[in-house]
Amino acid sequence: MKKNLPKVAFVCVHNSCRSQIAEALGKHLASEVFESYSAGTEIKSEINRDAVRLMKELYQIDMEKTQYSKLLSSIPNVDIVITMGCNVQCPSIPCEYRQDWGLEDPTGKKDLEFKKVIQEIHRKILDLAKWIENDQLQKNMKKI
Repeated sequence: MKKNLPKVAFVCVHNSCRSQIAEALGKHLASEVFESYSAGTEIKSEINRDAVRLMKELYQIDMEKTQYSKLLSSIPNVDIVITMGCNVQCPSIPCEYRQDWGLEDPTGKKDLEFKKVIQEIHRKILDLAKWIENDQLQKNMKKI
């Protein structure tokens, strides 16, 4: 991994489903652009079983081997905070940029709904990577 990449935190209340998917897809799709972390204000004992199963099926990513549910205090300081859309007041986390993705929680829903959320996270990860690349290019141009 390159040094000095922006750090992105994907935040959701329990850090068990959407934020875990976003961390995994960030690492899978954009590790050359930013470092991915996920965390929550509370934790669950395990990552959502459907998320684990579908990420293995769709991307061959085994989140249970590389990730675990963690609190906000367990991740490093970050540059960008992405909240998943938990419809609760998220705690203030110091960062340069914050965005809410407003994603429905697919927990307890059918695979089709889960896959729609995963596809939306995939798209948003790619958009975030493009935005970061453009932002970094702009910052580097100002230095010249």
